[in-house]
Amino acid sequence: MAMDFKSIPLIDISPLLEKWDHPNVAQDEGVAQVVRQLDQACRHAGFFYVKGHGIPISLMEEIKSVTREYFHQPYEEKIKIKLSAATGYRGYQRLRENRTKGIPDMQEAIDFYREVKHGMYGDLGEVIQGSNIWPSNPSKFKQVMEHYIDLCTDVSRKIMRGIGLALGGSADEMEGKIAGDPFWILRTIGYPASSILDEHHKADNVVGCGEHTDYGLLTLLNQDDDIVALQVRNKSGEWISAPPVPGTFVCNIGDMLKILSNGIYESTLHRVINNTPRYRVCVAYFYEPNFDATVEPLDVCSQKTGGTKSFEGAVYGKHLVSKVFNNFAM
Repeated sequence: MAMDFKSIPLIDISPLLEKWDHPNVAQDEGVAQVVRQLDQACRHAGFFYVKGHGIPISLMEEIKSVTREYFHQPYEEKIKIKLSAATGYRGYQRLRENRTKGIPDMQEAIDFYREVKHGMYGDLGEVIQGSNIWPSNPSKFKQVMEHYIDLCTDVSRKIMRGIGLALGGSADEMEGKIAGDPFWILRTIGYPASSILDEHHKADNVVGCGEHTDYGLLTLLNQDDDIVALQVRNKSGEWISAPPVPGTFVCNIGDMLKILSNGIYESTLHRVINNTPRYRVCVAYFYEPNFDATVEPLDVCSQKTGGTKSFEGAVYGKHLVSKVFNNFAM
């Protein structure tokens, strides 16, 4: 679980990506080193940076650029893709519409989910049923985002293979009924500059996103390179900054991986406070289990923790939908 870490570790995952599908991947020394680093990071911080991920830095920059261009439009343009129950909770949220633990967040955002076709998961999938609604401006928004989502899905799946090994299982421990057909979420987020806020909001410490854990397996965060706003809480309750490291993703594990690991890995609390005079953009990609997966502690993890399962099974889709209802003020 989270310990008194003072900084977020950086891991070069290129050896894992080079050998991810090799039949003897676990015996490769380069991969073994990555696996050890993943294990230490997940045990002690629940957060880590990754480099050597193979996604072009130019694309990461373009993703932030088109996100910023969208948010800098007039409100009348942004609201054309307004999030609602009718859109399957996909689309644009204005400032302070998203809530964390009932408190409005100082952010605006667009939410995208993997498509859920009519009747795909029965009643379980009804709430977020539908396809994404994409902005017409910037004109290339949909094209670059869909390409980016494909790449993030691929990288996440390979990191999860390393985490499967780190937990003492096989490289494909998370495949099949757990995440053989993974769900995904993409959230593009804009945090206003503190200079535009009134004194009342400044007094509230400009909380762009209140403290929370993520829902699924693994998050890949692409954040502005020159604004420090993300904070992670250690075991002592201290908030540790996660400053941008250009060309890297900030990764963290979610609630479903905490359950799978039987608590060996912790989904760590984090928050965002933009106290700078500049607008901040970040794009969060969430790699999730199969939507209808029942997630429970892996046998290999139960054996490591005394043979008892510390968590009851949780249906991922049900967990997600409950969060959707709690977070969105309609």
